[in-house]
Amino acid sequence: MDFDINTLRSLTTVLSFVLFIGIFAWAWSRKRTKDFEEAANLPFEQD
Repeated sequence: MDFDINTLRSLTTVLSFVLFIGIFAWAWSRKRTKDFEEAANLPFEQD
């Protein structure tokens, strides 16, 4: 296999897309809903 700049660019694009999908799935998972709701309400808590 000839490894040139276009192969590197393609690999970088695919890895970036996989990372994006992973972050998207993590952010929208049902397990994280409670944590994100608590974080969203932090500015409204009184000392």
